[in-house]
Amino acid sequence: MPSTRGSVPDPGAPGGADQRLRSGARAPAPHPHAPDDRGRPHRIAIVGGGPGGLYTAALLKRLAPDREVTVYERNAPDDTFGFGVVLSDETLGGIEHADPAVHEALKAHFVRWDDIDIVHRGIRHTSGGHRFAALGRRRLLGILHDRCRDLGVDLRFRTEAPPPDRLARTHDLVVAADGVHSAVREAHRDVFRPHVTSHRCRYIWLAADFAFDAFRFEIAETEHGVMQLHGYPYSRPSPDQQPSTRPRGPQHEAASTVIVEMREEVWRAAGFDALDETESTARCAKIFADALGGRPLRSNNSAWTTFRTVVNARWSHGNVVLLGDAAHTAHFSIGSGTKLAVEDALALAACLEERPTLREALGAYEEERRPVVASTQRAARASLEWFEDLGRYVGQPPRRFAFNLLTRSRRVTHGNLRLRDAGFTDSVEREFGCPPGTPPMFTPLRLRGLTLRNRVVVSAMDMYSADDGVPGDFHLVHLGARALGGAALVMTEMVCVSAEGRITPGCTGLYTGRQGGAWRRITDFVHDSAPGTAIGVQLGHSGRKGSTRLMWEGMDEPLPDGNWPLVAPSPLPYRPGSQTPRELTRAQLTDVRQQFRAAAERAAHAGFDLLELHCAHGYLLSGFLSPLTNHRTDAYGGSLERRLRFPLEVFDAVREVWPAERPMTVRVSATDWAEGGTSGEEAVRIARAFAAHGADAIDVSTGQVVAEERPEFGRSYQTPYADRIRHEAGVPVIAVGAISSWDDVNSLILAGRADLCALGRPHLYDPQWTLHAAAEQGYDGPGAPWPAPYRAGSRPPRTGRTDAPRPRLTLHGPRQDV
Repeated sequence: MPSTRGSVPDPGAPGGADQRLRSGARAPAPHPHAPDDRGRPHRIAIVGGGPGGLYTAALLKRLAPDREVTVYERNAPDDTFGFGVVLSDETLGGIEHADPAVHEALKAHFVRWDDIDIVHRGIRHTSGGHRFAALGRRRLLGILHDRCRDLGVDLRFRTEAPPPDRLARTHDLVVAADGVHSAVREAHRDVFRPHVTSHRCRYIWLAADFAFDAFRFEIAETEHGVMQLHGYPYSRPSPDQQPSTRPRGPQHEAASTVIVEMREEVWRAAGFDALDETESTARCAKIFADALGGRPLRSNNSAWTTFRTVVNARWSHGNVVLLGDAAHTAHFSIGSGTKLAVEDALALAACLEERPTLREALGAYEEERRPVVASTQRAARASLEWFEDLGRYVGQPPRRFAFNLLTRSRRVTHGNLRLRDAGFTDSVEREFGCPPGTPPMFTPLRLRGLTLRNRVVVSAMDMYSADDGVPGDFHLVHLGARALGGAALVMTEMVCVSAEGRITPGCTGLYTGRQGGAWRRITDFVHDSAPGTAIGVQLGHSGRKGSTRLMWEGMDEPLPDGNWPLVAPSPLPYRPGSQTPRELTRAQLTDVRQQFRAAAERAAHAGFDLLELHCAHGYLLSGFLSPLTNHRTDAYGGSLERRLRFPLEVFDAVREVWPAERPMTVRVSATDWAEGGTSGEEAVRIARAFAAHGADAIDVSTGQVVAEERPEFGRSYQTPYADRIRHEAGVPVIAVGAISSWDDVNSLILAGRADLCALGRPHLYDPQWTLHAAAEQGYDGPGAPWPAPYRAGSRPPRTGRTDAPRPRLTLHGPRQDV
């Protein structure tokens, strides 16, 4: 299976191994056939003759010419099962630093272009400034073959490598570069502990004998379902031809990679499962005849397959180390397979030069590369899942669809695209409805009778600073400062509906009149001092996660004394050592429902503009929704409809007393991050149920339901769940979870993945986060007005001298030491 099929190239990590391996580097030759105690092995076996293995061989031999480097490749030199390879400028820069000869050879054959074309429903949108470089995979391998031969690498084609254990005994270092199905990795499976995930699309790797004039994405909505084409040029046309998607006569040297992809069920419905290679190729050419200008496609042992994501717990074992697809894979839609393998080779060679022992070198290699690879795999997974769910987005307005596609991995953002192609970004914003000069995040949104002036929410954050449930001066300053900071909506922490429903003794409440009066003081300040800012209250009950210490004293740990009894859907402690709650009886369910209703009435009298019902994070109402925490056998447990029953009863009771013109939202955990927990499909059904009962938006969080969860953290990692609920349930959503930049907010809003973005920690770091975001974007409009007393601070202060004379002349000559 080819390791690289590229779309938008990823930025490389600056300052890595590619910057450390310089062309003049040489290592002293160790004693022949003996492990080198300086960490520079002499006798090296590389299993796999793909780009990663070959480039590793060339680097290691170049750095120490006396080394014995052998590459075992089971196929013939000219065998290759892919067509084009895309490399980023960052990767090419690393190659140039480490081996200028390889770089010059590659440069002579690269096809370069800037544009991406997205064709959907007969409309083509073009975005420029993307800077691609591609060449044929066979050409790449030929260049690396020549370089290895010039350096004296022993290339053994049509040769199976000896068993891994034998190689490890007879060599100082064994590099497993034998791909996604690595035999070396499988021989030590118990050590490397690979985890392989198969995904939901089928794809086939083909080629066309002409050069696209851009990276082309074409969407076909067929009677069987949605299909997509990814195509890009990798070989120049003959000199008298210009790259074109229209027929212009013979182009013997022109070629493009063409990947056709679709969901498994679409593939089967279209009958591809019954077609051979030739029939499949012809059928794909017919479906995408417009993109191909009526030309045929060709194959090369091409077969429909599903992409597999490979993750390993370890990358080395003794003197055996994994590299490239044997260690990790990243979906072809972000063009990373060969890029990652080449960067692995650069890092491995650098670490072997820098570290005194082989063990330290292999450890340093993994330490350096693992976070880079993990970040790339997160982006790749976001991209592949976007294409898996392509049918979700085909109804978007054309330009918004194109923007959504370009930003699917969350690495390319609104800001990136503006720098690359401001005209395209402006057109997307106009289609969205942004007034001139207004970033997407500063457009208004209406929920019932409440108009929010921008799309930023200060997320609910527990402060654990109340006295007997009463918010004090701390809460006034905390919430007041953030209300003055420009966000459209400021949310309270979870406000508890009873003393027994508190998480900690420091939690606020709305179960007494005194508490209601204290909240009124805060809402009055917000409305009087920050006009136009809305303040919302989040009502909840801790359930089995209550009676614990303050966060900074031991989060989720039981109180040392003074505990109160807990209630929950089922008598299950949150974690070992936690208090076991009592299962709620029917009478207690009625009492709890009334507590929520009474708290909502106090919240309305206290002047809150919006009410959010907390049904997430394993608290009481969330406990009913998750099958991991609700083991009831009565009418409130079992099927999802029954698990929803009590949360919906509470919602109805609250909605009944909450003023009709004021909106209500519901916070949910869209996944439990645990086997057997709430699924994405169930999250959509939960959202639909609340929307049907009158919820105006769903605040989409994840996890914190069970202690044994395994979340997949990363930038904006929860937003795909909001995206799915928004499109499948048809309800506005609030996205949360590691959204940390205004660029992320603009991207999510403009792509249609969220209606509002809630940020917590950024507002702890900077209470004026939203106003500063406006200033940094040069925006001064109704979406982010500065409070009158603060207006003088609406521009960043100068930092340092600005009147120094500018250098005008540089003299070149011998260095003078002084």
